[in-house]
Amino acid sequence: MIYTLLLSCLMTATSCNRDSYTPSAIDSIKDNGDITIYTTTNTRSQDFSKGFIDFSTKFNMSPNTITLDPTQKFQTMDGFGAAITGSTCYNLMKMTQEDRTKFLTETFSDDKGMGMNYIRIAIGCSDFSLSEYTCWDKEGKENFALQSEEKQYVLPVLKEILAINPSIKIMGSPWTAPKWMKVNNLTDLKPFDSWTSGQLNPKYYQDYGWYFVQWLQAMKKEGIHVSSITVQNEPLNRGNSASMYMTWQEQQAFIKQALGPQLKAASLDTKIYAFDHNYNYDNIADQNDYPVKIYNDAGAASFIAGAAFHNYGGDKAELLDIHNQRPDKELVFTETSIGEWNEGRNLEKRLMEDMREVALGTVNNWSRAVIVWNLMLDNDKGPNRDGGCQTCYGAVDISKSNFKKITRNSHYYIVGHLSAVVKSGAVRIGASGYTAEGLIYTAFKNIDGSYALVLLNDANENRKITINDTKNHFSYEVPAKSVVSYRWAN
Repeated sequence: MIYTLLLSCLMTATSCNRDSYTPSAIDSIKDNGDITIYTTTNTRSQDFSKGFIDFSTKFNMSPNTITLDPTQKFQTMDGFGAAITGSTCYNLMKMTQEDRTKFLTETFSDDKGMGMNYIRIAIGCSDFSLSEYTCWDKEGKENFALQSEEKQYVLPVLKEILAINPSIKIMGSPWTAPKWMKVNNLTDLKPFDSWTSGQLNPKYYQDYGWYFVQWLQAMKKEGIHVSSITVQNEPLNRGNSASMYMTWQEQQAFIKQALGPQLKAASLDTKIYAFDHNYNYDNIADQNDYPVKIYNDAGAASFIAGAAFHNYGGDKAELLDIHNQRPDKELVFTETSIGEWNEGRNLEKRLMEDMREVALGTVNNWSRAVIVWNLMLDNDKGPNRDGGCQTCYGAVDISKSNFKKITRNSHYYIVGHLSAVVKSGAVRIGASGYTAEGLIYTAFKNIDGSYALVLLNDANENRKITINDTKNHFSYEVPAKSVVSYRWAN
């Protein structure tokens, strides 16, 4: 599929591949209408195709009706997006300005594109940075500074994205503290001169809290407001190329004693999310329910908005379990990847599975956000580093030969299908009625009063479905093996 196809769909009011649509028996796809529809099939016969239908004027007698219930309210949505890593920014900056602007517009623009509106960046390096570093690699407060990778790649890309979508939310996550703050373990407390593993020396809690504050303020000086942070990416993973082990006991103490008070003293409104790791807590028994154990200390909990999760182990049902234990705390989903291990470029498989498990699966279990891993890698899965993931694909892959040809993978679509119709501040609402094997959906009410519904049809046949908001109804024949997003005014 050529690079410009999606842009032509999104930049005009006409639908791509309109001949490939299967219109319902009641309504026809048009150039404008009451309901905006985006459709993607797992064969790309419809590739985020945009179309319109009108409300039906006929009496609804369809047994295949999904009825919205705006009086049943769940979580407020923050947004949907991807990680803007050093590798992603490197690839974006290798594009021509014209091509990069087109891609970023079709990805982040709220009126000319998918409207992705929540991105995650590293505080210092990640395992998809061009080198290993933090912003304070030499002791002495005078040595804190944003580094060359940020200045040359990350900041320019962030500023271009913000110019396209000024309301985008940004989350920051550290992969490691500065090496001089790390020790081999909390018993020996011996210096640990490695980017990989180690633990934070408690005597540096205040310094590390200061580091977070300085980074947030440095980004603010660049015109970038960071709305949330996690305390440590994958705190139970010792093996990443840049990593640091941090138990719930350590994270609780650090937040309570240093990070929370220092953010408050600096008058920063940045949300703090605990954990930021797998559903199964990497099978470390005493770390089960990691965020809940942190919340059990009221002092620490007072500084924490909620918890962040990844899906590299365990099941999304953990989100519901954590919500039920602490319904007063938020949940966000902050990382998942595709790669060689899960047939990441096989859209026929991944679109269905990732929409079910990641996008709709996390939202229907109280997650306020869905953020996938690298937005863009090259077609050689890079740039990557030894010790990091060398088998990962991006949400999109770009040709390394000319940095022009883009292949969109499942993660681009699953996030885009949500962000295109569900805007920041929307509330998930009730939706019930028609059920069938392989049919999953969720509904929302946006702050402008419009309704949105995102639906997965993981069946081998088309399904004619009617959607009723109690005031109006409409029907659409949902293609087999497809994802469909709807938005309409109330």
